[in-house]
Amino acid sequence: MSTAIYSIEALSTGAGRNGHVSTSDHALELDMAAPQALGGSGNGYNPEQLFAAGFAACFHSALHAVARAEKLTLTDSTVGARVDLVKDDVERIRLAVVFEVVIPTLEHDVAVKLADAAHAMCPYSRATAGNIEVTLVVADD
Repeated sequence: MSTAIYSIEALSTGAGRNGHVSTSDHALELDMAAPQALGGSGNGYNPEQLFAAGFAACFHSALHAVARAEKLTLTDSTVGARVDLVKDDVERIRLAVVFEVVIPTLEHDVAVKLADAAHAMCPYSRATAGNIEVTLVVADD
């Protein structure tokens, strides 16, 4: 049996994409609004924004953990995550994520190795494995 090392609860009220979300510790209180591309007002946050931010931060933490294990120090590294809503072959809406990893202080091949290892370690990556298409792009700047 797993033991939780951290737990947080979130509550959605209203109408999901057009409602309100808050966390049990009240650190996050956001009005939600479907983006204009989906017919909404765009005057609030949407689940894809929150997922992109959370996945980018989690992946970046994993990248630093992998670097520490390799006795490397990352400076000026960034991880960008683009979340796309896409329709698959049978018209189901799915998620796809493109990561752009930049580690300007390391050789490209080393940065690619670290990004691949971070993807294998990241809890979000493991949780979504086989469920969403993930593309890793390691750029030099």
